[in-house]
Amino acid sequence: MPKISFIIPTLNEEKIIGKLLRNLREIKTIDYEIIVTDGKSTDRTVEIAKSLADKVVENSSGQRQTIAQGRNEGAKAASGDFLCFLDADVYIPEPDRFFQRALNHFKIDPKLLGLSGWVRVFPEMETWGDIFGYVILSDCVFYLSNNIFHHGSTCGEFQMMKTSIFSQLGGYREDLVTVEDKDLFYRISRHGHTRTDPKLVVYHTGRRPHTIGWPKMLWIWARNTVHFMLFDRAHAKEWKEVR
Repeated sequence: MPKISFIIPTLNEEKIIGKLLRNLREIKTIDYEIIVTDGKSTDRTVEIAKSLADKVVENSSGQRQTIAQGRNEGAKAASGDFLCFLDADVYIPEPDRFFQRALNHFKIDPKLLGLSGWVRVFPEMETWGDIFGYVILSDCVFYLSNNIFHHGSTCGEFQMMKTSIFSQLGGYREDLVTVEDKDLFYRISRHGHTRTDPKLVVYHTGRRPHTIGWPKMLWIWARNTVHFMLFDRAHAKEWKEVR
């Protein structure tokens, strides 16, 4: 049976990290491990993670790490055939069924290297702005990019890939403070198939656009994406935490 390594980068996530880790512990029919990679949290994140995760990798450098560095450090500690990167504020209903379906995609299509799903905000928190921003602008664009145009792209809330292609490509680009997720999926798509499955729905808090507002969020997305396309680097120099 193939093994999935769940890798979750954290920074001051004591309010929500326990919910995701307990959510993943509901999985009973799949071989897996949970790895939390922490970027020097100053709250109880590490304490909570050590009580619920299989491995906790703590940032030992003197500098704040990018999310790409956190994910790469987690991958170094992984032993699974597949790497599944999740943001700390996500929740997956019926995770057993979810990941059985995810693994089946790779079984059906031997050329499939990377998989993503539909990203939604928790129903009780979702706004019309969230539906427009995440479903219409993000999910539909990622579906077209991966399934129709074969130009890999996705967001970081849920990314699953074969460990072999991650190692072959050297993982995430650590010089990117954002768009690192889209960049990796694009590079993966140059070597095989990437796919978005709308039936693999991952819920999250939508905390960033809820905090700064959707107009500013859309501007940040557009500016970083265009800047990356033109200059091979993100416009943002730092991705500030929103908690």
